Amino acid sequence: MAISRRTFLTGAGLTLAVVATPVGLRFFAGPRPDAMAEGLSPSLWVKITPDNQVTVVLCKSEMGQGIHTALPMIVADELDADWDQIRIEKAPVREEYDDPEAQQGHVTYGSTSVRHFYAPLRKAGAAGREMLVEAAAQNWEVAVTECETSLGQVHHRASGRVLSYGELCEAAGRLPIPENPRLKDKSEFTLLGTSVPRLDIPDKVNGRAVFGIDTFVPEMFYGVVAHPPAYGAKLISYDEAAAMKIPGVHFVGEIERGIGICADTLEDAWKGREALNARWDPGLQPELNDELLESIYQESLDRKGVSARDDGDVEGALGEAHTRVQAEYFLPYLAHATMEPMNCTAHVLPDRCDIWVGTQGQTNTLQKAAQMTGLDPKQIFVHTTYLGGGFGRRGWTEFVEEALELSMATGRAVKLIWTREEDMQYDSYRPANSSRIVGALDEHGRLVAWSHKIAASPIIAEVLSRVMNSALLLGIIGFFNRVDSPAVEGIVDMQYDIPNVSVDYVRVDTPIPVIFWRSVGNSHNAFTVESFMDELAHAAGKDPVEFRLQHLKHNPRAHQVVEVVAEKSGWGTPVPEGRARGIASHHSFGSYVAQVAEVSVDQQTGVIKVHRVVCVVDCGPTVNSDTVRAQMEGALTMGLSAALKERVKVADGGVRSANFLDYPLLRMSEAPEQIDVHIVESDGEIGGAGEPGLPPVAPAVANAVFALTGTRIRRLPLTPETVKAALSNS
Repeated sequence: MAISRRTFLTGAGLTLAVVATPVGLRFFAGPRPDAMAEGLSPSLWVKITPDNQVTVVLCKSEMGQGIHTALPMIVADELDADWDQIRIEKAPVREEYDDPEAQQGHVTYGSTSVRHFYAPLRKAGAAGREMLVEAAAQNWEVAVTECETSLGQVHHRASGRVLSYGELCEAAGRLPIPENPRLKDKSEFTLLGTSVPRLDIPDKVNGRAVFGIDTFVPEMFYGVVAHPPAYGAKLISYDEAAAMKIPGVHFVGEIERGIGICADTLEDAWKGREALNARWDPGLQPELNDELLESIYQESLDRKGVSARDDGDVEGALGEAHTRVQAEYFLPYLAHATMEPMNCTAHVLPDRCDIWVGTQGQTNTLQKAAQMTGLDPKQIFVHTTYLGGGFGRRGWTEFVEEALELSMATGRAVKLIWTREEDMQYDSYRPANSSRIVGALDEHGRLVAWSHKIAASPIIAEVLSRVMNSALLLGIIGFFNRVDSPAVEGIVDMQYDIPNVSVDYVRVDTPIPVIFWRSVGNSHNAFTVESFMDELAHAAGKDPVEFRLQHLKHNPRAHQVVEVVAEKSGWGTPVPEGRARGIASHHSFGSYVAQVAEVSVDQQTGVIKVHRVVCVVDCGPTVNSDTVRAQMEGALTMGLSAALKERVKVADGGVRSANFLDYPLLRMSEAPEQIDVHIVESDGEIGGAGEPGLPPVAPAVANAVFALTGTRIRRLPLTPETVKAALSNS
């Protein structure tokens, strides 16, 4: 599609529209999408108004990752705006506000928010700055080169005259948009790369912040659902009359995923659910339990896989190996365990639908609502609240669909809330994963071949089955039946220089639903790859840092983070008695992260204590350094929780983990006493920050345990029972 530059008038000030085209980003000034040429859907992200406010319109959800500060920082720096005059506004869920690079509309995932908006927002800010300077120069009848910007004002150096952006915005809005505005050099940045306090923190501290569970609508009902206890279990009977006798209960009825109950209070709804006395059949696979699942994954490694990568002659290199090493690894299903359980408030009227929800997927939410209600998407309004944790879980809509069904059934607004137990038992999980790796070393201890077979459930097929119609599914899922891309990420694009590499994928089908979990397949594959790299280093008789650097000579960014983390952690220097260090490095989401964990192990109890983690990250240009550090700290702590404690337990055909008593998370007392994060200055392509800090920590800890005890543990979590068993068998 050919798109020419156009100029539009606006009476409200200066509004910048940025459009993604086949040849790059183009800029327009304009107040409304309908003022544009037919077929054009611009994204209006920056507004400057006469009250001196600069508003950045965001289609991304804030779930603790700090993007509602980082994205405005990009605009403010290029615009030379006064940070105190920056405001944020949540974009309506309309196509013109879509992420310019994502193909899924409004969605927050994969550490892409800053990556996708870094260039567009810089250009928008730079274009606005040049237009404001031009407007001031025309007003003063001076040359543009005599003017400069600072803190939301344009200054004329010679005369000392000053005009604010608010005074200039209307005149600037009538000027042509610069085709190629000059972006600042890194040396000119005043905000980017610095530590700026997050805009959302004060409201979260003083209680003004509104999460999904904080939503209240006049005359609303509270809704709950009785779900089946096993996968595929069909309803046999329930006592509707008994539930309706509970004071406050107004509705009982079957919905898509169970039996819905609506009441005046949440407690009344819970009592109504208890009174149902619902009976279910045994489900699809009542014999499904932890032992059966593990055997399924283990046996899958003996099945023929589908090739995801095949470089060189792996079989030949393995046959001629000086040293051959083989290992198998297993990782369990994991829950998302967000701080805020799933919830949604929906109000469906004949000509309008309002949805209040903490979501990572506004477009998917809107499309589901349109499908269910029959309303035009323009009649549906998704109000995105803050998210009490996301990690991939809040990109899906089953809890939204339940709220919509109950609202349509009752004609009232319904606030649906899942309990912690429901949130655990009806989650869609990080897949379990088993891997078999064979490596070959030559006589110099150089890694010459790597054969990797992965068995895992397919996330992409699950996603497509939820969001696409059946007519499109057959061909598309047929492709992903072959290789599930999340299952093999971090291996097919492995950072190490190895001449012969093969990666095979074996699809594992179980009734357990799986979706994205923070860092997705990297959370599995960093553990297997980095644990095996340590095994190979040991077999080669080389230091683990030296061995990695030997295979990173053609990858300077990865090489540097390993060098820096070794220096900052004191690698090779003595540690306190009873401790050892382990290292791991991984590239994901465009960023390079290396971590060294310092641990001790109680040989009697099997308890691992992580005393210190040193983390080095190269994420390219840094927007908010404080946010990058916070994300590294949070991600590695979450990864440490998964490494040491977390596992979904399955029995009788369903999930039996129900709360934090049987799905324990890392406690504050178990967190490292010291976490040191170091950001490498880099001119590389910008990478993510929310996810890349998680993958390396589990292998770093496991490698430290080996360094301390001589025992290699190839399964997670590293619970005291697992450690004791490994120590006794070594």
